[in-house]
Amino acid sequence: MKYTQYFIHTQQREDRKHIKIEWIQYVCEYPEKEEKQNDGRIRRWAKIQAADNKYLRIVLLEDKETIHNAFFDRSFKEE
Repeated sequence: MKYTQYFIHTQQREDRKHIKIEWIQYVCEYPEKEEKQNDGRIRRWAKIQAADNKYLRIVLLEDKETIHNAFFDRSFKEE
């Protein structure tokens, strides 16, 4: 996987250090939901059972390969 400098920087924050790369890879490959942003980036969500069933949101660049952001989305609602 490829990462932006923004991702590398933000994943060092205390509230994001515990997010595992395997979880990010899982969301990338098996999203439960996907949306395209106005800027062309792609949002993907999936439930992470090992993280108390929280939903992890990742944001990919337009190439659908480069991870720009990853965080647990507290406002995500199951459809």
